[in-house]
Amino acid sequence: MTRSETSPSRAQHPSSTQKPNTCCFCWCCCCSCSWSEDDKQHTCKLTYNPRYCFHHEEIKQWAQSFDKLMKNPAGRNKFREFLRTEYSEENMLFWLACEDLKKEINKSAIEEKTRLIYEDYISILSPKEVSLDSRVREVINRRLQDPTPHIFEDAQLQIYTLMHRDSYPRFLNSSVYRSLVQGGSRSSSES
Repeated sequence: MTRSETSPSRAQHPSSTQKPNTCCFCWCCCCSCSWSEDDKQHTCKLTYNPRYCFHHEEIKQWAQSFDKLMKNPAGRNKFREFLRTEYSEENMLFWLACEDLKKEINKSAIEEKTRLIYEDYISILSPKEVSLDSRVREVINRRLQDPTPHIFEDAQLQIYTLMHRDSYPRFLNSSVYRSLVQGGSRSSSES
């Protein structure tokens, strides 16, 4: 169903054969879930927005691999929230900016986005500078004259690996993730 078909204020109470289901953790109140004993079926009403909503099974998958976490929009948002508490959110912001740049086909847009990413995350003068080795910095500096959507590929891989090896294990052991697994936390914000 779409948002216009049902709203939280007009949602009907579940029938006697339905009970609330806690499988959805919706940060934006975009869905109302129920479990029908008659149909043995889970129903999410309203629009499911994967950027803000996720199901309990998805949460468990985030612990299976870092790739699964990063491919899931809600997982990335929760991980980003965690990185913010560790003062390393710039790693995720850089990675996301690189993903956005890879989709660009317009030459002038590529040049502008490259400049902004460089100024925001690569420049040693940036307050959001990501931690890269000198070899990767040199490669980027050489390629700046004729940028492509993949100019930051080596740097992006280095930051992805850093998040995977360093921040991801701490995220899985954090109260943020544990409360999600236990069904506690239902609120978040995306800046």
